[in-house]
Formats: sequence, structure tokens, C-alpha cells
Amino acid sequence: MIELKNVSKYFGDTRVLDGVTGKVNRGEIFAVIGPSGSGKSTLLRLIDLLDTPTGGAIRVNGTDIHAEQRNLSIRRMMGMVFQKPAVFNATVAENVAVGLRFRGASKSKIHTRIEEALDMVGLAGYGERRARTLSGGEMQRVALARAMVIEPEILLLDEPTANLDPVSVATIEDLAVRINRDLGTTIVFSTHDMYQGQRLAHRIGVLMNGMFAQVGTPREVFTLPASREVARFVGIENIVEGVVVGENAAAVVDAGGVRIRAWSPFGAGEAVSLCIRSEDIRIAVADGAAAAPGRNALPGTVTSVVPRGPFSRVTVDCGFALSSILSWKAVDNLGIRGGSRVVVSFAPESVHVVRRE
Repeated sequence: MIELKNVSKYFGDTRVLDGVTGKVNRGEIFAVIGPSGSGKSTLLRLIDLLDTPTGGAIRVNGTDIHAEQRNLSIRRMMGMVFQKPAVFNATVAENVAVGLRFRGASKSKIHTRIEEALDMVGLAGYGERRARTLSGGEMQRVALARAMVIEPEILLLDEPTANLDPVSVATIEDLAVRINRDLGTTIVFSTHDMYQGQRLAHRIGVLMNGMFAQVGTPREVFTLPASREVARFVGIENIVEGVVVGENAAAVVDAGGVRIRAWSPFGAGEAVSLCIRSEDIRIAVADGAAAAPGRNALPGTVTSVVPRGPFSRVTVDCGFALSSILSWKAVDNLGIRGGSRVVVSFAPESVHVVRRE
């Protein structure tokens, strides 16, 4: 439904986007994730015709929206909700009605559609309240109702939960899923919260250095990152540099003198990065039971035990640092503390190997 082809955007000499290419399918939720300042908001503004690209093309249903004279009809297909709730100093009903009034809808139609939109976002009965007296989460729902009252085919959400409390975040996320599921609305949303993208999206585009570093399903992006940079952004803490030195059932990678077995598409002599999720790493005391056959087992010394909610992040020096997430109970039962000698183990198939950048 939306096609991006080599889209670039410069503000003066500052490059924000540089060759963004991808597509959004009709009826899907597509998340744009990336570090702060990566150009997520700029990309959504270009799709919404609020800015013009420096180069490349954006097509909606095959129409180049910045080249055609019919861009008003394209713009009317879209609704947008911004990061900071934007409401007019008027009643909730008057805020929601803005788009319909621009379209010349009748009073009866406006009244009916306002009631439907407010009911959809959980604000039935709020029509006569002053919009600016509402909480941040309620104002964001008003903005969402204002966008949806015009029945857009495409809904653009620019970090819609960035400034909200957890309860309001859950409410907005639930609304987005229901709008997509019940109305078939195509949704493109930006977020710096990678786990929000994982929760909501059918597909994710990771925007880095002005372009998509990877596009794929949440499972692909979070378990099979395309590069070291993507792996680090999506929360893979353990990234070890090495060189492929041999191949058997699994490749053997030399990581500074430590041999690690991993499933690898790269041949001997290739410089690689090994990406290992903390959840896939087990820790046992050095004199405990041996690791299961076939697993990598590396002796090391605990350098830190850091609380993380109900868990602890245990970091071990194995010649390089590896971290695992354990429950407090597991840490206590194992008697792990700084200086403890332990064995770190993980399966070859849990190691994702990418070419070193």
C-alpha cells in the first residue's frame, strides 16, 4: 500500500534520511524503530505530506504522492497522531469534529460519528468536557478519535505513547490493535521502545544511519539481527568478536583464544560477531554438574551481580564478558557473588553469527 524508494531528506547540510527503501502492506501494522534522532518522525511526516523529500519517491497505491497534483485526495486517506497530545482549547466533541467539518459533513453525521469515535477510544460521555482539562492519556485518546473519525485507510502514529504512564500506554496499544483488527486500517507507527514494536507490529523496520538496517517480522529482527549494530539496539547484550577457524557440524570460532561452536554461514578466515541473548546463557558453579553434551562450556569468574527487577544480571569474565539473567532465587541457591568461579554454557544454535562490520 505504501512504497518507499530511495527516500532521502536533508535539512540544510544535515542528512536525516538517506536511501530509505521498503514497503508497507495493506492491512498490516508496521513499526519503525530506531535510536533517538534516527529520522523516525521525519519519515512519518513525509508519508503524511507534511514535509517533502529531498530525493526518492513515496507511493501510496502506486501514486507518487509528492509528484502528483492529487495529493489532497491522498492526504485525506490518512490520519496522524503525534507524540505530544495536540488538542484545541475547546470541548472534546469539537476537537474530534475538526476533520469532518473540513470535509463538509452534515451536523447529524458529525454527531453520530463523534459518538462512535469516542466510544471506540473509551471516552463515551466525554464530549462536553474541555479537552485541555484531561490527563495526558485521555488527550492522546482524543487525538486518536480525531484521526479515526474520518475513517482513514492509513493511520500514522508518531511515538504515540512516549510521554504516557504504563496504564495509558497499554490502553493506546490495545486501541491500535483493535483498530487494525476490526477496521482493517493500515497502521504505521514510530517508537523508540523496541519492545512496543515487538508487541504490536506484524513487521518492523529498524531505521539507522538514515536507512532501514533491517526489515522483517518481530521474530526475525529480535532473534536474527542483520548486523552487530541492530543486535545491540534490540537488546542483545553479549556480542563477541571472533574469526571462523573450522567447520564441523557447527563452525568453530576463535574469540581471542577461546573456541566457540556456532552455526555459521561464513567460511574459515571470516571475521564475525557472535550475538548471544542473555536468556540463552546458563550459569553453574565451577564444581557443579557438567554442561549438557554439545553445549559450549566456558569457565570464568563472576565480575558483577546487578539487580534488575525480580532478576539479576550476572556478568562473567570468560576472557571476554558474558552476561546472563537469573532470578534472585537462582543466584542465592548457586551462591553466586563477585569473584565466584562458574561455568557459562550455551548451545551452538543459540549463537547468531553476523559478518563483522
